[in-house]
Formats: sequence, C-alpha cells, structure tokens
Amino acid sequence: MDPVMLSRIQFAANISFHILFPSLTIALGWVLLFFKLRYNSTSDPAWMRAYFTWVKVFALSFALGIVTGITMSFQFGTNWPIFMQRVGNIAGPLLAYEVLTAFFLEAVFLGIMLFGFRRVSNKVHTAATVLVAFGTTLSAFWILALNSWMQTPIGFEMRDGVAHATSWWDIVFNPSFVYRLVHMLLASGLTVAFFIAGFSALRFLAGDRSDAMWKALRTGVYMAAILIPLQIFAGDQHGLNTLEYQPQKVAAMEANWDTRANVPLILFALPDEQTRQNKYEISIPNGASLILRHSANGVVQGLNEFGDNHPPVAPVFWAFRIMVGTAIIMLIVSWFAAWQLRRRGVISRPLAMILVPMTLSGWLATLAGWYTTEVGRQPWLVTGVLRTAEAVGPVPAEHVALTLTLYTLLYIVLIIAYLGTLVHISLRAAKEGDESPLPGVLNRPLSQPAHDTE
Repeated sequence: MDPVMLSRIQFAANISFHILFPSLTIALGWVLLFFKLRYNSTSDPAWMRAYFTWVKVFALSFALGIVTGITMSFQFGTNWPIFMQRVGNIAGPLLAYEVLTAFFLEAVFLGIMLFGFRRVSNKVHTAATVLVAFGTTLSAFWILALNSWMQTPIGFEMRDGVAHATSWWDIVFNPSFVYRLVHMLLASGLTVAFFIAGFSALRFLAGDRSDAMWKALRTGVYMAAILIPLQIFAGDQHGLNTLEYQPQKVAAMEANWDTRANVPLILFALPDEQTRQNKYEISIPNGASLILRHSANGVVQGLNEFGDNHPPVAPVFWAFRIMVGTAIIMLIVSWFAAWQLRRRGVISRPLAMILVPMTLSGWLATLAGWYTTEVGRQPWLVTGVLRTAEAVGPVPAEHVALTLTLYTLLYIVLIIAYLGTLVHISLRAAKEGDESPLPGVLNRPLSQPAHDTE
C-alpha cells in the first residue's frame, strides 16, 4: 500500500464529507435572513414557520461542519506535516483568520437564532440572523483564499525552503480567488435551493398544503432557476481563468492530448494514459476551441506538452462531466418547476417526485467540481512550490489504512443519521402544517413581538 495515495484518499474522504455541510450553511444563512425579513414586513407566521424548520437544518449542518473540520485539520499534522513546515507562514494565518472572524461570529449568534425568538427583541433576533449569514460567507472567504493561493500562489518568497509572505493582498486576492469564491457561493446557493425545494416536495407528497411549505418550495425553486444560469456563466469564466494559469488541468478536463487548433468538445470517451489517446470517443467538432478560445481555430495546449507534470486524466475528465451534466439537469428541472408554479400556482405530483431525488443534486455537483479542482492540481499540493509526494508524513501505510477505514465507516453512519433526521424534520413539519408551534410563542399573537414597542 502506498502511504501517499492512502493519505490522499483519506484527506479526500474527510474533505468530501466536510464540504457537504459548509455548502449548505454558506447560503442557508442568507435564506433564513430572507425568511425573517419577509416575516418582519408581512407579519405572516408562515414565514417564521419556514424559518424555524430550516434553522434546525442549519444548526445540525453547522455542528457537523465543525466536527469534520476539526478532524480534517488534524491531518495537517499527522499526514501532511511538511505542508505546514513549508507554507505554514501563509496557511496558518489564513486558517486563524477564518476561526477568529467567522467561526466565533456564527457560533455566538446561532444560539440567538435558535432560542432567542421572543426572548430578545425582534430587531436583535434579525441582527443575529444577519451576523450568522455574514459569518458563513466570511468563513468561505478565508478558506477559499487559502485554497486559491495553493492553486495560483503569488505574494510570497522562499527562504531556505520556507514560504514567507511579501504581500498579503496578493496572497488573498490571487489570480483565481474571485472566480473560485463566486463559483462556490453560487454552488452553495444551488445546493440550498434544491435542498429546500426537495424537502418541501417531500412534504407535499406527504399531504402538506400549508402556507409555510408553499413559501419554502417557491423560494427554493425560484432561487434555483435564477442561480443556475449565473453559475453556468461563472463556471465558464472560471474555466477561462484556469486555462490561463493551470492549462494542464483544462487539458485533463477535456482529455486533450495534443496541442492543436480545432479541438473537439468530447462528450464521452475513455481516456487511456498508457497509449495517451481516447477510446470510444464521441465529440463535437471544434467545440472545445470555441468554448475555450472563442474561435473554431483556437489553439489549446495538450497534455503531451506537460510530460508527466499533469493530473490523472480520467478522474478529472469524468468529474468535470458529472458537474456539467448535473448543472444541465438542474437548469431543466428548476425552469420547468418555476414555469409550473407561475402558470398554475402549484406543482404536480410527478414534478414533486422529480424534485425529491434532486434534493442532493447540489451536493453531487459540488463534490464533482471539488474533485475537478483538487485532483486537477496534482501532482502539486501548492502549484510550483510543493509536490504532494513531498508533503506526506512518515505514518506507516497500515496506520493510514486503518484510520481511513474507521473514518469512512463513521461518515457513512453520520450521513445516514443526518439525512434521516432531515426527513424526520420535514415529515413532522408536514404533519403539523400551519399548526406547528414556534419556540417561545405560546399563545401570543405573532404580530405582537414580545420585546418590541415599535
């Protein structure tokens, strides 16, 4: 067993499980704020019922995100100690900023969101929701600043094999940062949109016709319909940026072996790194040149130009197609659902049965995009600075295999429990409908906040 590959698989397993939860909380905080502001402006209790259904999901996701994040950070010391030795002067502060400016903000005010309704003024409760939503985005800002710097590092110099910052502005706002941040924020928005639409559709199938269900369902569907074309455009711009700074990654995404003009867009193929060609290829002539160079005669660099200094082709090629394919399905389903809601005001039962499995489509697209990005960076951990094989620690392969097995089993149990809990929350809300209790409300009318005099 290769300890480098096992360590890579273990970190991939950890980060794959971890990213599921930030991909929800980043955008869900803003959706909760939308629910709260709609309640403030209309005094309609259905908005607060939607708020309290989904704030439970936020809290559970936040808790699991913390636990998996801590586990992942341990691996910097156990599996990848050379990483922190070489670039810890840059990675350490960025991770610390995320904890100091974002994590504490979320942790402190989440309690008010969960338990403060009617215990604090309506303004304070709304402010707490604003701060938590802002905290989730700030957390994404710092983490993506570090990840983007690892992809396109600038603003530093090497002294005795150790990276030292020369410009923190350049480090944070490195060439790929803005593209990755926008792409991830939109990905989170789509993940949340389909989560809300899917679980609301489950409530619909369970017989729920409450105002809270309809408000949540419409929010999820319209949010998805608006964000998916924006994400497709942002993804295209991100791809052009990647072509400029990491052309070998784009070559792997397209399974393009030779530098040439008139590069076809490959829809299906089995890339073979042994023969350095594609088997059973189905492609659109000149498609890749048109997309990447905006010209049918555009020249695109091929993998052969990089020798062995390029990522494994098949995983990147297929991860990218899963991401794009999922995005196309998202576009079709969300636009059809939005059209049906606009035309009929309700959704049909067959559409609800489609929306339920689409609940996890955002997770699928996010993971596929993450694999495209991270596997596509190989063989580098920090591009041009530190190779992955150089950063692994002296942990025996059998120890890594043991912990990988334990992690995987634990994560399988946790994800089943997590999704089971969300189904329970949804079905309970469906059963209670417009009679679901709100924390601290008792029999007090919702239009009379406990501590507001305005």
